[in-house]
Amino acid sequence: MSVFLSTTREAAGLGDADAWFSTMTGPSAAEPAALPRARRLRGVSEHLEAAFDAIRDEWLAIARKTTGDPNQELAHMPTLSTYASDFGMMLAWRRLTAEVAKGREAVLVLCDDPWLFRALAALDGVTVPGRTPALWPRLLGAHGRGWLARAAAVGRVAWYWWAARRGRRDIAPGGKWILVYGHPESDAEGNDAYFGDLMRQVPGLRRLLHTDCGWSRARALAADGRTVSLHAFGDIRLLPALFLARWKPRPPAGNVGTAWLVRRAGVLEASGAAAAMTRWQISCQSRWLRRARPAVIAWPWENHPWERAFARAAKSVGTRCMGYQHSVVGRHMYNQGADTNLDGDASLPDVVLCNGRAYGRDLAAWGMPHERLVEAGAFRLRGASRMSFSPNGPILIALSNDPFLARQMTEAARPLAGTGRRFLVKEHPMCQFPFEESEGFTRTEQPFAAMPPLSRVIYCTGTSGLEAYLAGIPVLRFKPAGRVAMNVLPAEVDIVSVDAEGLAAALDRPPLLPAANRASLLSEPDPEFWRALFETGAPAALKDAS
Repeated sequence: MSVFLSTTREAAGLGDADAWFSTMTGPSAAEPAALPRARRLRGVSEHLEAAFDAIRDEWLAIARKTTGDPNQELAHMPTLSTYASDFGMMLAWRRLTAEVAKGREAVLVLCDDPWLFRALAALDGVTVPGRTPALWPRLLGAHGRGWLARAAAVGRVAWYWWAARRGRRDIAPGGKWILVYGHPESDAEGNDAYFGDLMRQVPGLRRLLHTDCGWSRARALAADGRTVSLHAFGDIRLLPALFLARWKPRPPAGNVGTAWLVRRAGVLEASGAAAAMTRWQISCQSRWLRRARPAVIAWPWENHPWERAFARAAKSVGTRCMGYQHSVVGRHMYNQGADTNLDGDASLPDVVLCNGRAYGRDLAAWGMPHERLVEAGAFRLRGASRMSFSPNGPILIALSNDPFLARQMTEAARPLAGTGRRFLVKEHPMCQFPFEESEGFTRTEQPFAAMPPLSRVIYCTGTSGLEAYLAGIPVLRFKPAGRVAMNVLPAEVDIVSVDAEGLAAALDRPPLLPAANRASLLSEPDPEFWRALFETGAPAALKDAS
């Protein structure tokens, strides 16, 4: 049959369509109340995730065509960053819509995003019975936000540079370093959120703070006498150029739909200050490397644009650079594949230190050279989990840090409370999400280790699902409507995924206890190994992770 493409505002009814679904990509990001929910196309969440699983190679091919575009090295879309860019989601919606257009049903597709709307309209079998949404309001808003965001960023950078500049005096060439973010759980007593107590274990190890760390936090951490802020090493003459720091992609020729989505990615990335801050980070780290010339440095590695530039600059001054796996790799963390480094291994760390063997295998499957992969242990998830299972315990809902996803989780679970089920709802530590408590649906602020025995854990994004899995607690991965929740579990971990429609049935089924083998996923960090790693930096001291 065909697809009828419309905006939410114009969708007064189904018309000639048999079913409908919404991309939920516009400013409202919500489904219309006017359309009958019984006629909503079923299984959209499942099919959308399947489409997202299938678009990686297409995204990579498009990213390769951006090489040479102005400021391409500052952008997230060319790195296939699924957290920092929603380009892959746009490709998935287009793929799903193309598949629906080949089916037997006539389907109404709602889309309020003007770029995605035009990309879908270019597909075979898609008809636009009404008006196409205007581009200019979104363009005007994006440009205005971009200028304001960059102006604010320049002001912050100027202040941080002035406040931190004295730190330059304490830098002597050589030595051992870690480069970290200003995490609230780090302190000036030798504990770091990313590297545990390594600063107490390795004599002479110093800490360098990323430019995302504000001055007050940097000053508190610098009280140890071994921590300095990268802001101190920036070139103040660069500040005017930060106003103009934005990726300007040239849409690829030959595919109208792809061209619209590339334009969209460029506009969205320019609507904030991410490119400006990446340029400042690259300036600071390059100047620091030329001055400090460290022997060895490690940092929480996620293969972001600034990290690729850092690896190139470190190698140019003879520094051995070690990327320590920060976020879990997972099947949707596309940017961590070595094939996304468009300059080959020049922008890869000399060594990638993995949390465990499973992560080494996943990275190897994405093209990371085996000889660079090292099993180093997990500082952030070390030790046996203190969560426990009870078939009669409450169900924990570990909310996502994305309010769009957290809202769907609470709306899906709340109607199921008070029917013999007890839900404990825990906010993400980095995102407060206000919600109304009710019978059997209560908030908890307890850490995982202090919670009562749980019968299940429902999660959407983050590592709470992995922690529960390792503790032997049945886990349900919530699949939201309108978006793919990034699956961050290793490829060998298979758990049940459910959407809002299937949640009740999944909870009615007897729980299946996971047969978790912690040793195959995560290993304990060995202090002797880490000391040798920083003392020698020699490949002979490393353990194969693949």
